[in-house]
Amino acid sequence: MMDAAFVEATESVPQLVPVSQARRLGEDLIGDSPAFNWVIQQVERVAPTDSAVLICGETGTGKELVARAIHKLSSRRYAPFIKLNCAAIPAALLESELFGHERGAFTGAVTQQLGRFQLADRGTLFLDEIGEMPLELQPKILRVLQEHEFERLGSARTIRINVRVLAATNQNLLQMVQERRFRADLYYRLNVFPIDVPSLRARPEDIPALVEHFVARFSREMNRRIDSIPEEVVDVLKLHDWPGNIRELENFIQRSVIMSSGPTLRPPLAELQRMPKTDSCTTNRTLAEATREHILEVLRETKWVLGGCQGAAVRLGLPRTTLVYRMQKLGISRESHGSRSGSSI
Repeated sequence: MMDAAFVEATESVPQLVPVSQARRLGEDLIGDSPAFNWVIQQVERVAPTDSAVLICGETGTGKELVARAIHKLSSRRYAPFIKLNCAAIPAALLESELFGHERGAFTGAVTQQLGRFQLADRGTLFLDEIGEMPLELQPKILRVLQEHEFERLGSARTIRINVRVLAATNQNLLQMVQERRFRADLYYRLNVFPIDVPSLRARPEDIPALVEHFVARFSREMNRRIDSIPEEVVDVLKLHDWPGNIRELENFIQRSVIMSSGPTLRPPLAELQRMPKTDSCTTNRTLAEATREHILEVLRETKWVLGGCQGAAVRLGLPRTTLVYRMQKLGISRESHGSRSGSSI
């Protein structure tokens, strides 16, 4: 449900794809695409339980937002939500961060410190980038998940806790298990209920609502007034691959609000252009033109076959539905561009 501040801030922003009509869960978890709705259905299904959840997806797709949504929809919503990025803490300090330590447990331990597991008691612990967890520490994590107990460093006293663990990764943990870089028993204990968060390029339908939301937010924060978001701008943004996903889009819109001197959003679209390596005659091509040419080239090479292992969608690294959507937006059809010699889509 939208708060009053958000509604007030967005009254002057044109409703390209109104956030009120798009599904909204959490601060920045917004969309109405089939891929997004599937994630929301999974979140709503698992949240009331105490099951462990493994959230997978590329960097910047919003895995932490999904974890926070699960917590807020659970019976633990009034208890702490504690997070720890396993890649951000040196391996030598990670055990202390997780389990805590007693005074004098090691050099520099001048006071007792509670670990993240104990801080999250009766609440939720979110372990981000779980694939970076050192192998030697994984058995201790497994024990807490199974037995709900642990000891602080430097203490023999067993502490019992009631914690729900959510984990996230942008790595292929199953492959890491096969390569003996991640324990199989811990993987299966975490993977009780997996949720795959789609990349932004797999849900371009959600970009208008996200753009609207970010423009409203940054306009409010910077005391700016953005009354117009050109439709052609949104069309170009929907065609970009967004390798950094929603985080990249958010940063781009923030920069766009800063650079817009008037009431119309003027994003630096040139930053998104795919500049050719040698052909100086085409350096001014728009992103849409470059994308259209690239798609046409792959379609001709694949004889206009979209699906299958050798189809254009696989060659382009896109879901088939996304490729069809982009072809429609760019006005690409076999009748007007392809061979009529019996090629098949």
